[in-house]
Formats: sequence, C-alpha cells, structure tokens
Amino acid sequence: MRLTRSSLRRAAVTGAATALVAGTLLAPSLAQAATAHPMTAADADAAQGLAARLGDRSAGTYLDSAGRMVVTVTDAAAERTVRAAGATPRRVTHNAAQLANAVTELDRTAKIPGTAWATDPVGNQVVVTVDSTVTGARLDQLNAAVARLGDAVRVVTTPGPISTRISGGDAIYGGQYRCSLGFNVRSGSTYYFLTAGHCGNIASTWYADGSHSTLLGNTAGSRFPGNDYAIVRYTNSSITKSGTVGSVDITAAGNAYVGETVTRRGSTTGIRSGRVTALNATVNYAEGTVYGLIQTTVCAEGGDSGGSLYAGSTALGLTSGGSGNCTSGGTTFFQPVTAALSAYGVSVY
Repeated sequence: MRLTRSSLRRAAVTGAATALVAGTLLAPSLAQAATAHPMTAADADAAQGLAARLGDRSAGTYLDSAGRMVVTVTDAAAERTVRAAGATPRRVTHNAAQLANAVTELDRTAKIPGTAWATDPVGNQVVVTVDSTVTGARLDQLNAAVARLGDAVRVVTTPGPISTRISGGDAIYGGQYRCSLGFNVRSGSTYYFLTAGHCGNIASTWYADGSHSTLLGNTAGSRFPGNDYAIVRYTNSSITKSGTVGSVDITAAGNAYVGETVTRRGSTTGIRSGRVTALNATVNYAEGTVYGLIQTTVCAEGGDSGGSLYAGSTALGLTSGGSGNCTSGGTTFFQPVTAALSAYGVSVY
C-alpha cells in the first residue's frame, strides 16, 4: 500500500512490535475436531493435509458455522476416506485441478489493475473481485476471460479501488510516508521488524515519529511486487522491542485457514476483526501483481500497511492492501508472515 503522508501523533514503539516464540502444536485427532472439541490451528493443518493427500479429489477445506473443519470431496471414495479420518466431508462439483486451471487462465488473460482472485472452498469457485476503476475495454477483457471459464468462476464488485494505500501495529515513518510495524523478529542476537514490501521499497531509514527524531533502523530487505514483505534492522539499541500486538502477547507464527476469525492492528484504524475468506489470493495492484495472499473481511485504511494480522496469540500476516474502509467495510489482503520469516531466516520471539 502506498503510505499516507505523516500527519498523525508520534507513535510509541513500545508495544508496537510483536514478539513471537516459534512453537509447535500437538494436534488432536480429526475425529475430535468434528465433534464438540474446540477448533485449533492443528486441526486445520490436519484437515488441509488430508485434502492434500486426496489431490484432485478435493478442492480445499474450511471452517463451517458449526466450528467443524470441512474437507471438500468430488467422489464417494474420497468422501469415505474423509469420514474414516474422522473429518467432515462435503461433495462439490469442481476439483482442485479445475479451479487451479481457472486461476492459471486468469493469470494469463486478465491481469488487470483493480482486480483480484482467489479460490473459495465454500462456494467451490474462483472468486474474481473487480473494483470501480475497471471500466471500458479492460472490463470487456475481464468479462471475456470469465465467460470462457463458465461456472468455475464468479465475479463480485467492490466500490473502492483495490490499492496498497493501507498499513498495521504502531506507526513507523520513512521519508514523507507512514506505515505500520508488523512483528519483531530476530536472527541470533540481531533484532529486526517486519513490515510490508511496498513500504520497504520507499524508505531506507525508519523512525518512530513523523518528525524523525527517534530512529528505529534501516531497511535490510524488501520484496514487492510478487511478494509484499520487508525487513528492517534495528540500529537504535535504546528501543524497547515489545513482545505484544497492543496488549496481546504473541507466542507463535502460523498459517491462516478459511473461516478463521482474525484480528488486524494498524496505525490508522487500530484493532479490527473479521474472517478469512480465501487463501493464496492473487491481487493486481497498480504497482504490480502480488501472489499467495490471505483474503479477509477485515477493514483497513491508508497507513495500516505492514501491520499485524493475528489470531489469538498466533501471528499470521502483514497488511498488504485492499478496498473499502472501516466505515462501509471492505476486503483486505495480507502477506503470510511465514513466507517472510523463511525468506529472511529470522524467527518470531
């Protein structure tokens, strides 16, 4: 997201950065997940692993309104396999290969700024989101691409432009712009923080205030477009690197799942919550295309870019972009934090 001009109050760094402790969860069985057992991230991982083993005979997983992880299936044999594992199966029309082919075709023929697409396992379709800037010949191009894919695809519209002009966590300032800090990370005894790549691209030095009087550190790496994450190395040893997002203690990093309730914290709109609607989303910003994002119903606004997405004590993502606002609502996309941790060889703490 392009950042807003710095005009807000100076933001304290203490409490802005999120400290995480890498950890593992001992997964209960899928049978437990399908009963009254409270859903956990480990249950979601187990269901996703089962769908992966089914290959094209599944089209993904999601959390239903009863709190059960559902595994979609395309035939009776796969349905029996899922039931035998103690999970909840649901028969669907389109298999994983068909939906993946639809995504590939959209990538090839409809990469238009102001559009995004992701596979919706609940609706068993690829959902194409189109903002109000897509008109005329570009809209005709998109409609033609969608028509060729039939009922494997559905189109939804969003009133505001899909943009990177949003941020998360406490404010960080670089040049004339403001973003949000995502999570504190480290490699050995060297400390960093993560933010959005489109933020890292526009500033080499970051401060805790708009007057640039409290230095944080320097951009050590940034990836945008394609991905949307950046890493900043702390150079000011007097800065307290808190282990929280606001008042929430973050103790692990993990992967989101469809249907999960999540929370975002940003320097413009503070703490907001919503639900994950899709994974592996492709978003065509004016500045370029980003792949593999988490799509949610959480609202965000300018300046929230780079901020924290989390569920309970688990870090999930960095705010990338979206449409709408926190008055009328909207759709927001997040860079999975695990990709950034892996790319830079750092860990949450």
